[in-house]
Amino acid sequence: MAAPVFYRERLNTPTGPILIVTDAEQRLRAIEWTDHEQRMHQLLRRQYGTVGISDAAAPSPARRSLQAYFEGDMAALAGLAVATNGTAFQQEVWEALRRIPVGRTVSYSGLAAAIGRPTATRAVGLANATNPVPIVIPCHRVIGADGTLTGFGGGLDRKRWLLAHEGAQLVN
Repeated sequence: MAAPVFYRERLNTPTGPILIVTDAEQRLRAIEWTDHEQRMHQLLRRQYGTVGISDAAAPSPARRSLQAYFEGDMAALAGLAVATNGTAFQQEVWEALRRIPVGRTVSYSGLAAAIGRPTATRAVGLANATNPVPIVIPCHRVIGADGTLTGFGGGLDRKRWLLAHEGAQLVN
């Protein structure tokens, strides 16, 4: 079986330049800030094995939607086609993340309860950490039980910016 081929684009954002990876069907496969590119490649290898990545010939729907989001269109990401290759549990968590409304946050324990697994708080945290499509699958909307910011693959400054951009109210 041939290695999948994905297409890479770059987008300058207020949080720094990001890489956008899509497939031949224009489905979003990965997003990562350029200063964390190695992390993105590691996640792609874990999910797909060997992959080929070429530069995209034209802007994808994902790039256009992300640009609109960063320009203030909070609905721009809602219908974006995403294809991920995580475990059944990761997929369940990532689907639940997409249901968190813009401007809202949830705790890890709240997210675990929302998927019917109230004792799986740690596993929910690990699924968040392996989310290949941050922003679109909004793992930045998950915060500590006390309302404070906790880990984010892009860094807490970026998480803080994304939440402020979306109008979320935070403690501190």
